[in-house]
Amino acid sequence: MQKAQLFATLSESLAANDKRAIRAELDQMHAADFALAVGEFNAPLAAKLLDLLSLPDHAEVFAYLDHQLQADIAATMPRNQLAALFSQMESDERADLYNQLSKEQQQALLPGLAQAEREDVRKLASYPEKTAGAMMSSDYATLRSHWTVRKAIQRLRLEAPDKETIYQTYVIDGDRHLVGTISLRELILSNPEALIADIMLTEVVFVEVAEDQEDVSEKIRHYDLLALPVLDTAERLVGIVTYDDAMDAVVEEATEDAQKAGSVAALETTMDRVSSWELYRKRVGWLVLLVFGALLSGAGIAHFEEIIESNVALVFFMPLLVGSGGNAGSQSAALMVRALATGEVEMKDWVKVLGREVFVAGALGLTMAFAVFGLGLFRGGPEIALTVALAMICVVLAGSLIGLCLPFILSRINLDPATASGPLVTTIVDATGVVIYLGFAAMILDIAV
Repeated sequence: MQKAQLFATLSESLAANDKRAIRAELDQMHAADFALAVGEFNAPLAAKLLDLLSLPDHAEVFAYLDHQLQADIAATMPRNQLAALFSQMESDERADLYNQLSKEQQQALLPGLAQAEREDVRKLASYPEKTAGAMMSSDYATLRSHWTVRKAIQRLRLEAPDKETIYQTYVIDGDRHLVGTISLRELILSNPEALIADIMLTEVVFVEVAEDQEDVSEKIRHYDLLALPVLDTAERLVGIVTYDDAMDAVVEEATEDAQKAGSVAALETTMDRVSSWELYRKRVGWLVLLVFGALLSGAGIAHFEEIIESNVALVFFMPLLVGSGGNAGSQSAALMVRALATGEVEMKDWVKVLGREVFVAGALGLTMAFAVFGLGLFRGGPEIALTVALAMICVVLAGSLIGLCLPFILSRINLDPATASGPLVTTIVDATGVVIYLGFAAMILDIAV
């Protein structure tokens, strides 16, 4: 069923307070798809709709909602109802929601939770955003090395309903230090009387609580893991990050990079829910800054005013040249930002990458110069054609090098290189292209500047 059709159906059922019809719709689809339709309602109506579901279904659908909508719905719920919802949620999802609540809501909620849940929420919510600690779950299964396979499987049967995953289980000692890991497949295939110590893998890939979420996601991708253990500073196991949480982090980081590439500060919610004021606030800073950057192009044109008046044909080629430089710069910046983000290129590779870019950009410039030379002859004669061709080579070369170097420079001063791949590169390259083009015109046409 399409989201719009489901929304209409749910609206009718909600108006009639028809719990059975709503339950029937949920039974026919995945909770994530059901949540898409719920997300179309405002917070009070979404809360009313979810109240018609059983508590486990409520928690399952709630987990797929946008974080801002979750917070808005939580604000409408009585404390005891919110505490009951918390008890049904995964540990990492609880912590995320807790961090979305106001201080007053947090203080009101905590007394309604069981002590174990209260301490777990406080611990997980205390880690800085976008770190392994902030994205990890405390719902993981552990074994001891002196147990037999038979005992381990019996323990997993008991623990499985309350754990996020049991496909990979972690072996700890008495102080919760991580000593090994073993898969459910290995347990099933092993001799029931074999000791865990004899079959576990002792070389375990792990992350520390303070590691950045991008590094966590990269390790999960690189090693093809279902989950990654998280250790504290004392090397004790405190949680796991599952592949689905890593995917969420990757999407979040990619979204932020895409927004920064357009010179937009990272949005705090989705585009369909962001307020007009936040959109204005996130965009205005860079736009104002780039306006002053664009004045450099105007200053360059004003400086060469006489040559433009004497050779009006030059104006015809200005957008072509400036645009070509901006396009080349954006290409280089996009390639370099992605290479830096994935670790394909590091700061030590700068000289090597620069040399290759000079060659490639020079070849691109020559190709484009040949393409516009004939047009220059047609529009303005041999002098204009030569000016345009030489300027094209230099503008494309300059644009490409600026696009290449800006991400390196921003990375060097601990700023996000993604900022360099959009309007910032274009603005700088535009001003540079105007000066290069009109400078060549002044020299070749022998007009005093």
